[in-house]
Amino acid sequence: MISEFFFQIAGLKKLPRSGWKIKLGLDDSESVAEHSYMMSVMSMVLADMKSLNSEKVIKMSILHDWAESKIGDFMPDEIGYDKKSELENYAMTEILELLPQKIQSDYQDMWNEFLARNTPEARLVHELDKLEMALQAKIYETDIDPEKVKPFIISAVEQIMDPDVKKILMDILK
Repeated sequence: MISEFFFQIAGLKKLPRSGWKIKLGLDDSESVAEHSYMMSVMSMVLADMKSLNSEKVIKMSILHDWAESKIGDFMPDEIGYDKKSELENYAMTEILELLPQKIQSDYQDMWNEFLARNTPEARLVHELDKLEMALQAKIYETDIDPEKVKPFIISAVEQIMDPDVKKILMDILK
């Protein structure tokens, strides 16, 4: 069962981030796994800077997109928030069932915490999701029309509220 879990999550390495592919028309956009890796790096550094539970933040960053290995990477406006949440929750349950019960329960709790955004760690992970998106937009901006990445950057600016994360965002956007 663990090997089946690993194969399932490994699929994220070949799953392109749909926003880049659809909205920017990139044939070779970053994968969900690449996004998760960069979020993990950001999580490690920012959680330590903010004296948060870095293990929890890193784990939450790693698992936050696992459901996409089953359902794909839908943009928020593509299928609606409620439908996307329903699909992700169902997929996450199926994925976690491949793991031993104790781990399953811990990861389900972490997933629920991420969704609820009711802890500093969960709120940070949500903001880092946007920060990573803005960083990638700036990277793509060197090769494509900067106007095309503007909606991604505006979204990050509007949704990042934490002063430390906002400062890093402003540095990225310079």
